[in-house]
Amino acid sequence: MKIERIEIRRIELPFVAPFETSGWRELANHSLIVRLQAEGAEGWGEAPVGAGPWYNEETQATAWVMARQILAPMLLEASIARPEDVDTVFTRVRGNRMARAGFEFAAWDLFGRLEGRSLSAMLGGTRAQVDVGVSVGVQPDIEALLRVVSAYVEAGYRRVKLKIKPGWDIEPTRAVRETWPNLRLQVDANSIYSLDQADQLAQLDAFDLLLIEQPLAHDDIVDHAKLQRRLRTPICLDESIVSPEHARWAIELQACGVINIKPSRVGGLTAARQIHAMCAEAGIPVWCGGMLETGIGRAANVALASLPNFSLPGDISASERYFQRDVVRSPFVLNSDSTLSVPTAPGTGAEVDEAFLDSVTLEKVDLTR
Repeated sequence: MKIERIEIRRIELPFVAPFETSGWRELANHSLIVRLQAEGAEGWGEAPVGAGPWYNEETQATAWVMARQILAPMLLEASIARPEDVDTVFTRVRGNRMARAGFEFAAWDLFGRLEGRSLSAMLGGTRAQVDVGVSVGVQPDIEALLRVVSAYVEAGYRRVKLKIKPGWDIEPTRAVRETWPNLRLQVDANSIYSLDQADQLAQLDAFDLLLIEQPLAHDDIVDHAKLQRRLRTPICLDESIVSPEHARWAIELQACGVINIKPSRVGGLTAARQIHAMCAEAGIPVWCGGMLETGIGRAANVALASLPNFSLPGDISASERYFQRDVVRSPFVLNSDSTLSVPTAPGTGAEVDEAFLDSVTLEKVDLTR
């Protein structure tokens, strides 16, 4: 197959509320949206980059240049027989994994629509619903935190993740655990601690957490292995796992007990599926993290999370948790059992609302063969 046309957009879609982590604050989704067309069909993908290089090195500005000047021309020149071939086309491109993932997601959607198969079926998914949770950013005070968590618990979420940082870690976690003794609870540090603070992090062992996510440097594996030996709570690696090779290193060094697979972070669904298989063989549970995606990217995440070793709830909450209005006509709705239903329509199942997408598009380019 030859891709006949590629459309790339950069968007700005405001969140219902600011999302604050230990290191940055997000006010809106700044993704790149990719549309591929071939053989009378189309596929949509999302590269969920941020406005600044705070989660990883990519930004909307850098991804925009990469997508237009490097990735799209490479893909237009290539022949692909299956969606995994997109990963091969981009093999010689170093880094820029989120930008690359936007094109790869679109290829999976395109092939799914052409073949009449859902993305979940194409990937080997085994579930009709996937367990999900909600991520709660840093709040002004504990009273505000308890109000926010209470609203999500009342909405039906059975797993909550708290963003933490030095000075906002032990007491907020204690307050939530004491208020909801049976809540599935985990924390995420977004790389803000150092190994010297291991004793501080060890205090979190008292709160029966599912995991402590990425406490140390974003590119570290070695010190996480040292820290894991000092904690009872499993460490979950996120930012450190940018490829199947990084996952292998983490497993061999026993640097974590859990891995968060964000398909955009590792370059797409092909690499994500490889990491899933590697972790399953090693007996390490995985879960699907989110990057505050629109319904386009969220649909890909939900399909991935239907694979069998995704045994912990993912950060792929209902659409209304993020946006007043999504760019899809098929927003995700939380089920009463804290799950999202896996789409069964061909491809990702995302039905893009092009008129609304146009209204949040800052810039658009079209490239053809």
